[in-house]
Amino acid sequence: MRRLLSVELGERSYPLAIGAGLLADPESYAELRGKTLRIVTDANVAARYLDPVLDALNLTREHAFVLPAGELQKTWANAEQVLDWLLASRIARDGVLIALGGGVIGDLTGFVASIYQRGIAFVQMPTTLLSQVDSSVGGKTGVNHARGKNLIGAFHQPIAVFADTDTLNTLPPRELSAGLAEVIKCGMLGDAALFARLERDLDAILGLDPNAVAEAVERCCKLKARIVALDERESLAGGPRTLLNLGHTFGHAVETFTRYETWLHGEAVGLGLAMAADMSMRLGWLKPEDAERCLKLIERAKLPVRPPAAMTPDDFRSLMARDKKVAAGKLRLVLMRAIGEAATTADFDVAALDATLDHFCTPSDAAGTATQAA
Repeated sequence: MRRLLSVELGERSYPLAIGAGLLADPESYAELRGKTLRIVTDANVAARYLDPVLDALNLTREHAFVLPAGELQKTWANAEQVLDWLLASRIARDGVLIALGGGVIGDLTGFVASIYQRGIAFVQMPTTLLSQVDSSVGGKTGVNHARGKNLIGAFHQPIAVFADTDTLNTLPPRELSAGLAEVIKCGMLGDAALFARLERDLDAILGLDPNAVAEAVERCCKLKARIVALDERESLAGGPRTLLNLGHTFGHAVETFTRYETWLHGEAVGLGLAMAADMSMRLGWLKPEDAERCLKLIERAKLPVRPPAAMTPDDFRSLMARDKKVAAGKLRLVLMRAIGEAATTADFDVAALDATLDHFCTPSDAAGTATQAA
């Protein structure tokens, strides 16, 4: 069964299809017929899904650009390679780029589409849980820099999203857990019913039960579509879209500290969610029992709840100070007032942040890290 949603942005609204078997079905692509299409993907995804997509679109391998896999590939240098390929192919402004892969491919391809000939259309075909529930929706595109994550980028909405849940069947367990971080985030920030459902059905999702997975993807996409429609470019200070950054300021610090080499994005977000819940509790915003519920769900999803062993509170402070959400020299954090209710603030007791950083950076034999899990 296909689930059809829409991201409502006036004349730039676009459809979002969720279901099994979408990528290999020629009927999925009726609106793309007659257009000049080019695909960007990575080596891991290409090995499984590129040929079926090419067949469905009546394309050949020369119409695809294949990058190596991994967060380390989300660079300006690789964006330039894709731009060179498009220019050599003489793709005109009416061409369409297709991002076939996870969040790295989606972000990089969307960024290239945003700047090639001042902007061309692109389509998201997310193949990981994380990209299906988060990065493929909303138009945030970009590449990383050694000084921080996603510091170079643009808002550029896709013209369509095809989330084929069959692709999740080939995800390694670690990638599935990383995607669950973004699902848990949605429950924590704006959907208490989803959070309770995850507490009940998490084992079914980890076991890739088709109905449980499709339901989780749909609920997350509905929430994000609603928020994006209210605040497309995150232009409202402390507005709705900033809430989607729950856990990310802590998580991005971990990714930058590890140079994007050992932690998956979702793993860093999972830790960040635990830290955000803890700090919210220390501020008196979140009940201790609800902070504990958050921690337990994150642990059940097999996500790390301790930072890298070498990372100190000072490392967090210096890296968080470079975050995009710093405004007028003040760090803004997304924190929780309750499960299902988040808020953005720059007016918080620094002692609570210090206590959270000290707590999580204290070694614990019981807590694992992403490096150990790898």
